[in-house]
Amino acid sequence: MTEEKKEAKKRATIDPAVIEILEKAEAEGISTAFDRAETTKPCPIGHEGNCCKICFMGPCRLTGKTTVGVCGATIETVAARNLAREIASGAAAHSDHGRDMAHTLIAAAEGEAPDYKIKDEKKLKAVARYLEVETDGRSKEEIALEVGRKALAEFGRQEGEILYVKRAPQKRQEIWKKLGITPRGIDREIVETLHRTHMGNDQDAEHILDHSLRTCLGDGWGGSMLSTDISDILFGTPGPVAARSGFGILKEDEVNVVVHGHEPTLSEMIVVAASDPELIEYAKSKGAKGINLMGICCTANEILMRQGVPVVGDFLSQELAIATGAIDAMIVDIQCIMQGIQAIAEKYHTKIITTSPKAHITGAMRIEFDEHRALEIAKQIIRVGIDNFPNRDKKKVLIPDYIDHLVAGFSHEYIAYMQGGIYRESFRPLNDAIMQGRIRGAAGVVGCNNPRVTHTDPHLYVVKELIKNDVLVVTTGCNAIACAKQGLLTPEVMDFAGPGLREVCQTIGVPPVLHMGSCVDNSRILTVLAQCATEGGLGEDISDLPVAGFAPEWMSEKALSIGAYFVASGVTTWMGVGSPVAGSTEVTRIITEGWKEKVGAAYYFEPDHEKAVQEALAHIDAKRKALKLEEYNPTRYAKSDTYFPGDYASDEVFAAGSYSRSK
Repeated sequence: MTEEKKEAKKRATIDPAVIEILEKAEAEGISTAFDRAETTKPCPIGHEGNCCKICFMGPCRLTGKTTVGVCGATIETVAARNLAREIASGAAAHSDHGRDMAHTLIAAAEGEAPDYKIKDEKKLKAVARYLEVETDGRSKEEIALEVGRKALAEFGRQEGEILYVKRAPQKRQEIWKKLGITPRGIDREIVETLHRTHMGNDQDAEHILDHSLRTCLGDGWGGSMLSTDISDILFGTPGPVAARSGFGILKEDEVNVVVHGHEPTLSEMIVVAASDPELIEYAKSKGAKGINLMGICCTANEILMRQGVPVVGDFLSQELAIATGAIDAMIVDIQCIMQGIQAIAEKYHTKIITTSPKAHITGAMRIEFDEHRALEIAKQIIRVGIDNFPNRDKKKVLIPDYIDHLVAGFSHEYIAYMQGGIYRESFRPLNDAIMQGRIRGAAGVVGCNNPRVTHTDPHLYVVKELIKNDVLVVTTGCNAIACAKQGLLTPEVMDFAGPGLREVCQTIGVPPVLHMGSCVDNSRILTVLAQCATEGGLGEDISDLPVAGFAPEWMSEKALSIGAYFVASGVTTWMGVGSPVAGSTEVTRIITEGWKEKVGAAYYFEPDHEKAVQEALAHIDAKRKALKLEEYNPTRYAKSDTYFPGDYASDEVFAAGSYSRSK
């Protein structure tokens, strides 16, 4: 590989393990998303939202002297329609996931899915109260059955408002009602978005985008929140768990099985199957020492935070994991799965196994998952990986020697518990720490990877800068995996935390960055924000809180829906990479200044992540000032020469800021 190509790889990512595999792929003539991002340039017109293709009079490209489409649609209308449809698609993806979870809960309650049990009865009863389900004198199965049916009814609800909106602060509910954006039903708002944006319908940009807020709220406070709650009921509400991450978790002498996608119904059963003594013995009969299970993307986060299963990588790692030559089976279900994995798998021995009725990949093996025979099918899938182990070509195997440690599983329930125990759990200590200035504020940093920017660099820069400035970070999705790969998810590592945040975290014994789950679990962050607002001392609404949201490397429609529902909930949010509505100054004004006036928060698309952090810190300080809190002073609670226990820890304690080369 030439020096020029090596430098290009370094510009693509700051992860040394990824660089190592990219160099291997280059040498073997394998194309990855990183390569395709270089050769496949985005259409500049569509990239900025100025291309309309909703009817066959077009596509109409509004550029140069062409300022309206064939039907007369303006740039503002076209950009608003495009953004609205993207938000609706993202809301549909996450909410449909919630619908599937409700079906599984019903099947488990009726005994038709015997491999699933109700693991968290306390969470079941809490959800029952939100859904107005009676619990007294009833078995957990009876409660679960009605909860599942009530949850399904929320998707098809046609009138009134979805029940979960009452979990938001009262003031926030009043804002939504006044604006007429309280979601009536999860599916109804998605369908109406598609209807409104059909050719010849809604043609006012602001009116279109108002309904986008209604649609995304149905996702954040509806489908996604239901999905998270039902997952907790069936698989247990997460608490802190120690685990590992990185390519180094792959093993040369074991069957390496990767689960990738978003469905915990499948991955939880794969965990059980991979631990089955009979299958482990079967693996040994094929020459392996055991079965090594790991995750990629949000499935990784699901089984990580409940089972401690290690994480091999993030969204952009899926092709690279196969390129190690060590993966015997990659099991995929829905969302964020690149079609390119099949082409790479064909260069090696890896079996790609698709499992969802909603997602096929041409050329891949297909074993459709059925919750009614969950464990049986999971075992069948694991056997495919075991049978494939002898086909591994050892000469093609390269496992980068990088492993990092992490602590995950900070559900909103556990965050409340860790601040006061079972009998005094609350968000009072967190609010007090913010009011006193020990913690400057909080931020949710979430989202995808995007090969259009340097892989993981924006994620890690944003998180490190925030915690350095005493901002507590909560994270989900691929940002959480990026943080894991630099040791930022461990309580032992406080090198980058500001003095006030560091003291609070060390007192409680938690990291300065709290892993809250998969991307669908952003609803946990909404719950934390609602509880902070109702706890008192930091205003009456989420928009009063000194908080901010970030998606530094967003790429999917789901990310647009997530960002929008945080804004609609009162959290000013910064999206990285670039803006899908950059071609319209009016639409940009609506989602920033206009939405700030309406819902108290703005939706910014800022590709400069250094600028985004500075804007967010100024925003947090402005919120503190509006609350009449003391001005943030980083030296108030600790001078720069203050000694912290552990400052002089031995080299055995891995340090944040560098990737570990340790098995």
